[in-house]
Amino acid sequence: MGRLVIVSNRVASITPGKASTGGLAVGIGDVLGKAGGLWFGWNGETSPHAPEQVQVTEHGNITLATIGLSRKDYEQYYLGFSNNVLWPAFHYRSDLIRYHRDEYEGYQRANLWLAEKLFPLLKPDDTIWVHDYHLIPMAAALRAMGVKNKIGFFLHIPFPTQPILTCIPPSSELLRALSHYDLVGFQTPSDRQAFVDCLTRESGARKLDEDNLQMEDRVVRSGVYPISVYPDEIEDQAHTAASRRHLRRLRQSLLDRKLIISVDRLDYSKGQFERFRAFEKLMEIQPSHRSALSMVQIAPLSRSDIKTYQKIRHDLEGEAGRINGRFGDIDYTPIRYINRNYERSTLMAFFRGAQVGAVTPLRDGMNLVAKEYVAAQHRDDPGVLVLSRFAGAAAEFDGALLVNPYDTLGMAEAMHRALTMPREERKERHASMLQQLKTNDLGAWWRRFLGDLGV
Repeated sequence: MGRLVIVSNRVASITPGKASTGGLAVGIGDVLGKAGGLWFGWNGETSPHAPEQVQVTEHGNITLATIGLSRKDYEQYYLGFSNNVLWPAFHYRSDLIRYHRDEYEGYQRANLWLAEKLFPLLKPDDTIWVHDYHLIPMAAALRAMGVKNKIGFFLHIPFPTQPILTCIPPSSELLRALSHYDLVGFQTPSDRQAFVDCLTRESGARKLDEDNLQMEDRVVRSGVYPISVYPDEIEDQAHTAASRRHLRRLRQSLLDRKLIISVDRLDYSKGQFERFRAFEKLMEIQPSHRSALSMVQIAPLSRSDIKTYQKIRHDLEGEAGRINGRFGDIDYTPIRYINRNYERSTLMAFFRGAQVGAVTPLRDGMNLVAKEYVAAQHRDDPGVLVLSRFAGAAAEFDGALLVNPYDTLGMAEAMHRALTMPREERKERHASMLQQLKTNDLGAWWRRFLGDLGV
């Protein structure tokens, strides 16, 4: 096997950090930690003019190759087309799409520029694995330079159906760009089916069999590879961190109240407004929970340069304050809304101490928080996962209480059922989901993808 080259928008630190990291960074860190290779991408820095030199550092069997972006590329490629067009469209929020042709041109330009910086680092037997929506044109750019290597692409977020995708003016160009990959991977069967439908209906691709499409002179393979976690590792973290200061403070402040916990980065796709309103409805329809139940919502800030996200933060603060004013007391705060990161192990301990994990996005590629919550539970007295049917994890977890996040009363009723569920039913549901995690862990995700890519 030749070297593995990972390409992503951002290159995360591979040193065990103090903050919890997202699924992309966890997944890439794991595959590189075990297989070694090169990780290439943006270093998170911007300057008036893009630097010419790639910064290369060695960490054992991993090489990090990073470079900054010009301010113009950051605004057009990242803030503009990636996060004002692709992110809302792929999360089925066509009403939030803000398309500008010059930003799409900046998206293409930045991908070409990054490909040019990557090209000199490549070796003939490298396998290239590109990640996520920021870098859809990467394979086409590399192919135009003469790169013949195997190139795979994995989409960490949902893929929209044809009516939504075609709201993006250059949707046909994006589909054509995806056809330059040897393998395109998705989180769920419905995401893969949407891709196949779009490619056949919009770009004239011909279906050869279940996995392969003929697109002009290329064969494009697609597959389903649900990203996951290592459940035993999470269980150990949750158990070990159970005596830490943060958890002791949380337990002391709860005063034996039950706990619903949610952890999402601040984003309109995560359904945080709807979750708060469901909690409020729960307090209305089940007065016995008043003063006996708290919700902790941890929502680290994201994309603070984008006005939409600034408004989300302001509105959520107002919503939490309104509900707390309605149901709170001198010694009781119903919703604790926190905009900060915690160490991964501390979060796992928080999960272990919560009777309910509320993971209710309006749309999500997978949502590893759902899997982390399940893995962190005490097997003899587990909590209950309340899970949106629109999270990718819903396709795997038959032991969760599935909800529609647009149904406020339905979510409130599911929370009540979770809080009052008998222990034996909780154990049965948890055991089913834990077995799923053990069978399809994080290692299975990347081994299956790379195996199908022919590595």
